[in-house]
Amino acid sequence: MEIDIIFKIAGVGMLVAILCIVLRKMDREEMAQLLTLVGVVVVLSMVIKLITDLFSSVRVMFRL
Repeated sequence: MEIDIIFKIAGVGMLVAILCIVLRKMDREEMAQLLTLVGVVVVLSMVIKLITDLFSSVRVMFRL
């Protein structure tokens, strides 16, 4: 497994966390929640791509 995807996910998480803290300090609670949701969607899209690659490699391996 490539380690760079873990660093990308961690980077997105840290960036979202820092921006949420800044937005909450500025009394922008709704924007912070929206940013958190966008971060989750971005990470889920990365993970879904990895899962589809895994399933395709399993299909090739077992000739399904």
